[in-house]
Amino acid sequence: MANQFDVTIIGTGPGGYVCAIRAAQLGLKVAVVEKRATHGGTCLNVGCIPSKALLHASELYAESKHAFAKMGIKAETSVDFPRMMGFKQEAIDGNTKGIDFLLKKNKVTVFTGTGKITGPGKVTVGKDTLETKSIIIATGSDVAKLKGIDVDEKQIVSSTGALALENVPATLAVIGAGVIGLELGSVYARLGAKVTVIEYLDRILPGMDLDVAKNFQRMLQKQGFAFRLSSKVTGAVKGKDKVTLTVEPAAGGTPEAIEAEVVLVAVGRTPYTEGLGLDAVGVKLDNRGRVEVDDHFQTNVPGIYAIGDVIRGPMLAHKAEDEGIALAEILVGQAGHVNYATIPGVVYTNPEVAAVGKTEEELKAEGMDYKAGKFLFLANGRAKANQTTDGFVKVLADAKTDRVLGVHIVGPMAGELIHEAAVLMEFGGSAEDLARTCHAHPTLSEAVKEAAMAVAGRAIHS
Repeated sequence: MANQFDVTIIGTGPGGYVCAIRAAQLGLKVAVVEKRATHGGTCLNVGCIPSKALLHASELYAESKHAFAKMGIKAETSVDFPRMMGFKQEAIDGNTKGIDFLLKKNKVTVFTGTGKITGPGKVTVGKDTLETKSIIIATGSDVAKLKGIDVDEKQIVSSTGALALENVPATLAVIGAGVIGLELGSVYARLGAKVTVIEYLDRILPGMDLDVAKNFQRMLQKQGFAFRLSSKVTGAVKGKDKVTLTVEPAAGGTPEAIEAEVVLVAVGRTPYTEGLGLDAVGVKLDNRGRVEVDDHFQTNVPGIYAIGDVIRGPMLAHKAEDEGIALAEILVGQAGHVNYATIPGVVYTNPEVAAVGKTEEELKAEGMDYKAGKFLFLANGRAKANQTTDGFVKVLADAKTDRVLGVHIVGPMAGELIHEAAVLMEFGGSAEDLARTCHAHPTLSEAVKEAAMAVAGRAIHS
């Protein structure tokens, strides 16, 4: 009887632990299974949280070097890299211990080890067998591998190794111009590394608005980034103190050699289903290795569900959290739901990049008649006072109904500013609604209002 539960969740990343807490709040008897010694999954242990700690620390250092003097502040600063890594670890510890507290507070039973589904309503963890009405797969994702490139987490690293380097490399080659590569590249560029980004596509930040991506690339180049777009890495040879990459044009052509002290492989992530026993119980995967689910997160096997990175949709912690809450509510007969059209995405560089909804490229491909309003931070009073004027806000609205279809921001605090757009879109709001909402002055958020006003051609300060 001790090991009988209403719900057993495999994985305590953002999706799993949030689902567990919500299910417990709703009166269910909940167990979680976690193979790590700490909760929080990739996000809290080797992803979102440690990278943001290093981004914050390195940004302050860069500001001390390049912005303090303009503000009349005299300071001599240097990097104590081991201490910075200690600061990162404090962020990890504080967050993971917080989840441990929350699970105990909500009377969630924790099993440490690798969980395997061994039959209908059965999960084994070591010598324990858990009998459960519902099984939820929340095992997240793992770093994607690149053929012919062997990651040793020393000279050739994944994002995990990049968060645990012993020294700041003199040169860093980043394979992949997505969010992870650009964020970690920013950390080390600020600390003194010469960063080269190699990307197979002809642009950075695939999937984001092209206007934003092009402008953001120019900003990164001003910060010292070098880019090799439309290029593929076909080989890597490790030497004593450097790695030599063979890089060719994506379309084929003459190869060139690029040397770097450290190479970061950041070509995406793949669903993690290893060792779960899915084949034995008949759970179907799609052609990308993701667990197939219906609109209520149910797999093809009754009683087995899945959420987060292991299923379709953007691999984002907050998407997994919302799915976990929705599924917990569905299990007790409530109307749990996730609106995938209003999930924001953020790149935590400097400046930040944030987006919610459709890009211009998507609207054009769909044949949607839309209007765009754009406002530069250069014309925003708070941004000018802070001397953080790079970037803009762009609002895309339906040409007939004025309903906001997408908002894209590159600029200061973009990751915070995007959420008023997300709330507006959740309620089906129009550009006019946003334009007529009074915003405090002077704030960066006034740029969002002005961009909404620009949809109708009536921005005041541009």
